[in-house]
Amino acid sequence: MAAPAQRQGELIQGINVTPLVDVVLVLLIVLMLAASYTVSRALPMQLPSASTGEATAQAPLAISVDASGASYVNGTPASRPALREKVRQFHAQGGTSALIAADGATPHRAVVGVIDVLRGEGVGQVAISVAPEELRP
Repeated sequence: MAAPAQRQGELIQGINVTPLVDVVLVLLIVLMLAASYTVSRALPMQLPSASTGEATAQAPLAISVDASGASYVNGTPASRPALREKVRQFHAQGGTSALIAADGATPHRAVVGVIDVLRGEGVGQVAISVAPEELRP
């Protein structure tokens, strides 16, 4: 139904809200995309896949190991002595489990070294993060 023609000097009787709805939807999409990038605390890595992997896994202590073997605790770089100290503090606060996210190209000895530090400081429940196969392209 077409709106009646407006005569000069007459008040506007209705407002077209379609452009406003379009702008709000575009802003919502931009906000959703931006939020998805800021949610993750982990470093971007190519995780190996496993058929027994779970889509969501949460652990109190998140340790990442990049492809060069450098360690990160909750997203901050940590040398071997700093990693040991952070794990010691974590265990002193009652923490008993950790999740290791290692890049697929990480040398095996770097991951074993992190596990050795964890077990040496009393953190016995160690899980290795993998991407579930059903989420792989």
